[in-house]
Amino acid sequence: MTQASAPDHVTVTIPVEGGDLPVRLYLPEGGRGPGLMLVQEIFGVSRYIADRARALAALGYVVAVPELYWRLGLAATTEEGSIEEVLGAGMAASAELGLDRAVDDVVTTLEWLPGCPEIADAGEPGGSNVGIIGFCFGGGVAFAATARLDRTDLPVALVSYYGSALPALTDQAERVRVPSLHHWGRADAFIAADVQESVREQLGRDGVEWFSYDGANHAFDNPHPAFHHADASRLAWERTTDFLRRHLPVS
Repeated sequence: MTQASAPDHVTVTIPVEGGDLPVRLYLPEGGRGPGLMLVQEIFGVSRYIADRARALAALGYVVAVPELYWRLGLAATTEEGSIEEVLGAGMAASAELGLDRAVDDVVTTLEWLPGCPEIADAGEPGGSNVGIIGFCFGGGVAFAATARLDRTDLPVALVSYYGSALPALTDQAERVRVPSLHHWGRADAFIAADVQESVREQLGRDGVEWFSYDGANHAFDNPHPAFHHADASRLAWERTTDFLRRHLPVS
């Protein structure tokens, strides 16, 4: 494992099939805390994703952000140009990478994280102290990785913002056995309201929290003017931080 300094994070590399996966670690003020894996949206580890990682680290979490597009030779797609250009670049990159390869790398990172020296002990022998949160593409990847592991202790909690692959993943719902929180915009242009409702019904069980936001489109938490819905973003973030406090508390 190699390590290099950066102004607000360190980057470690984890051996995975085909090479070394770069993973950014954003550390809380005390240097240690519960682990929280943040899975990127289709635009990669963008400025927005980095800002969310910093905000979560400020709450006391060790935030691990894998650069899933490393196989494509980049950390993030373009954030400049028209919305059509930005969307096109992100969708092309996520399609080239593919869901399965992304899930492979996320599972490997999740299994590595409990042994990371910055992660505070869970307090229970054999238990982990690691949660996962994903946005858009990452929301689906986080769900699929949690299902792949099929455990009650790794991750200990899941947060998914408008997981774009979820409609195709509901057959895996029984293997997601940890508390989960889902955010959706009722005006989502990519995943229709009736599809969202079908997903909600198929995921329905104890431990699943589901919130929908009037007037909010897909990617409503992203600050880009084409996506952002200020009220939905604020309320969803409040609910996210409350959920994490309950299921992944910071001592």
